[in-house]
Amino acid sequence: MRLDRGDCTMGPFSQTLVILMNADPKESRELAGRELAALFDWTAEAAGGPLPPAAQHRAATILADDIGAIIAGSREPQVVKARAGFLATASGAREATVFARTGAVTDRAAAACANGMAITWCELDEGFRLASCHGGAYAIPALLAEAEARDLTTEEVVRAVALAYELTTRIALAYPFPGFYVHPHAAFATIGAAAAVSLVRRHSAATMQAAVTGAASMTFAGPFDTAVEGSLVRNGWTAAGAWIGMQACNWAEVGIGGGLHTIHDVFATSFRTRVRLEALTVGLGDVWSVASGYHKMFACCNYAHAAVEACLQLRQRLDGRSVDDIREIVVEAGPSGLALSAVEPETVLSAKFSMPHAVAATTRLGTGGASAFTFDTLTDPGISRLRERVRLVPCAEAGPPPRDRPGRVTWTFSDGASLTEFVLNPRGGADQPFDEPSLIAKLADNAGADCPRAADELAALMTGDALALARTWRETAARIVAQS
Repeated sequence: MRLDRGDCTMGPFSQTLVILMNADPKESRELAGRELAALFDWTAEAAGGPLPPAAQHRAATILADDIGAIIAGSREPQVVKARAGFLATASGAREATVFARTGAVTDRAAAACANGMAITWCELDEGFRLASCHGGAYAIPALLAEAEARDLTTEEVVRAVALAYELTTRIALAYPFPGFYVHPHAAFATIGAAAAVSLVRRHSAATMQAAVTGAASMTFAGPFDTAVEGSLVRNGWTAAGAWIGMQACNWAEVGIGGGLHTIHDVFATSFRTRVRLEALTVGLGDVWSVASGYHKMFACCNYAHAAVEACLQLRQRLDGRSVDDIREIVVEAGPSGLALSAVEPETVLSAKFSMPHAVAATTRLGTGGASAFTFDTLTDPGISRLRERVRLVPCAEAGPPPRDRPGRVTWTFSDGASLTEFVLNPRGGADQPFDEPSLIAKLADNAGADCPRAADELAALMTGDALALARTWRETAARIVAQS
């Protein structure tokens, strides 16, 4: 089944939004309140109806891809230890599944935190193309735990994914950071989790507003450079966000919530973001954010993907030359790619946010997959030498999405000869989507070793299998982690 882009387009976002840089702060705040109220009203009402087929297909694909990313991350040693801690302090209630080889069933908060810790660990989760935001990673850990505890159907889960993603990404679009100083996982994870849990609980618009604005007040200023420098706490922000989002919903139900202007005050006033308030409501119901998600085959920051693709193309043109004979690698990238500048990454996470490492490892190993970002690659002599030969320069073709992530790579050899490849926009987004067989193969790679049935069960969701969608999420979750 292919996505019908005519039913699920994001065109208005890239064409009509105006950055309100000189607006009167009081007027901007009041307008934000009205627009946010309209967004909450629409979201709460939409929870009671069906999704357009194209939006349902995209939401199911995002759900499947992100569960695969959770299972891939679940085997990392730090995640294993963190999961043991969550399970050890859980209440004992058997409410929700942890997506790992063990398939533990624990209380919903512990499950949400365990899955939240794993979901972004390998940099293989889905992302949103039009803003720095991973709407699925922020919503799905809490959403799945709450949905299983409340015995929702799988189709209801897919609908909640689409709507939580919509609300979260619209807030990210409305309040874009002018530079990379707060990481989006810190800025938006609490919002996505609260929106998801509120939808699962079928809150009224007023209660949803209280929960999501309350969660927004508890967002945190995690520095973007935390990822670049490789501090692993960055991977904990989606776990913390899941817990905060769940608590924000609990508190909203007893009258403890944020105010209508809290989101604007947090982002426009405290974080000093830009303001694009049209993004909150333009095209609601006609324009779906899930249509502008992207999927990743390379286990690194998406801003490096075009350069990785270019390196793989260059390897096809070596014609007997050796990559060890490369004297210099020039990478032309957009502003976001240029920020990934670490030459000697200290952890696997920092390697995933290092353009020099991504390019050097891909050049030497011939892959941008998980094996290019293991701990062994950090000290590999050949990769280390190539990292030191990488030079980053601005790319003249860089522009607004989808031209914000280009990569031109030039290899210059010791004899002066050179090879160049240019990728304007990496594959995986709506303009160059991966086909379903490729995404299903990715699921098998990510999950097969630990959960042998996961790829087939998740593929059934992606293809819209009616029986799969009609099952309870509790049954679907059990089937995903089943060992036989």
